[in-house]
Amino acid sequence: MAVVVGWISFPVGLLLLIWTWTSVIGALIVPRQHKHKLSAAAAVIAEAIFSVARRPIKTYRKLDRLLAWQAPMQLFIRLGMWMMLLYLSFALMLLPFVQTDPYRAFSEAGSALFTLGYAAPDQLGNTALVYSGAFTGLVVIALQVGYLPTLYAAFNRRESEVSLLLSRAGSPAWGPELLIRTRFGLSTVDSTAELGTLYGTWERWAADVAESHTTYLTLCMLRSPLPESNWLTALLSVMDSAALQLSLSPGTAPTLRARLMLRMGFSCLNQIAGALSIPVVEDVNPDDDTELTFEEFSDAVQMLRDVGYPVEHSAERAWPHFRGWRLNYESVAYRLAYAIDAPPALWSGPRRLATAQIPPKRPANRIASDARPEDPQRDLRGPIT
Repeated sequence: MAVVVGWISFPVGLLLLIWTWTSVIGALIVPRQHKHKLSAAAAVIAEAIFSVARRPIKTYRKLDRLLAWQAPMQLFIRLGMWMMLLYLSFALMLLPFVQTDPYRAFSEAGSALFTLGYAAPDQLGNTALVYSGAFTGLVVIALQVGYLPTLYAAFNRRESEVSLLLSRAGSPAWGPELLIRTRFGLSTVDSTAELGTLYGTWERWAADVAESHTTYLTLCMLRSPLPESNWLTALLSVMDSAALQLSLSPGTAPTLRARLMLRMGFSCLNQIAGALSIPVVEDVNPDDDTELTFEEFSDAVQMLRDVGYPVEHSAERAWPHFRGWRLNYESVAYRLAYAIDAPPALWSGPRRLATAQIPPKRPANRIASDARPEDPQRDLRGPIT
């Protein structure tokens, strides 16, 4: 009976080994999105742990410090699950070669897989399995070590442009703030070319993020070094600025660049949302309402007028065009922001932690060198650094 049980355990262990290897290869080698139940389970476990840990937290900054650990812990949990399943699979396959002795099977499997070398095999069958286990342990660890530089290279590419946007769009980033700061920073030259260059850069950035973040989903949860900085709110601010320009100042907007960036932007958000199993509406109804209200839009338009931004249309006339653009990305952006607990920036939707939206920081006592003391808008010049 023991012999029968031993040989039944061998195919079970082999199937478990193959299943685990598909998760390892899919996550670390295959250059496209690969959904596997093991990776999903690691994400669920990490989410459950941090959901409990976050309950007493009441402020966003404390939450951000905690969540900075979630993505690295998810990688650690997944690696631990791989090693434990590989350990179990080799122990099951070794049972028929060690007289169905569970202690000896797990001892030889652990000795080989973790390269400890304290349990020597004494037969041809378990010798082959022990060597296979040693090879498996080394390869999995080596692949994980090689995976981290690839992951963080993509993270650094993403964060470089996000960091450059801080002086342009504030922290946290906001679309109208980007246009206001561009107006003051380029008050003596045509800002159209500068914004066109920015939109071209962010079109390529969105394409890079769409590819990297759907291939390596952990990147979506890796948080920026600064608490109010975030890849999603940065992209949302650039898209809002482009939509504002196209609706308010179509005569001076870099139309082609703005349109291409917007299309790549909401394509990027849709791809990432699909990879995270967040519902996406591919064909939105242009007559639907946005969660952003006309009053919020009108206040932003008035701010732009107050600083002398070249506004060609009234808020009432521009609103249908802006709403039409924003409907393409607002819903998916809000759902992503909710899922990853992005900073509660203006115009970025609700969060699980109910806190007020954070406006871009403006140093109270810093004004531009060309601002006169009697200038009523000198407080708006403060963001220029």
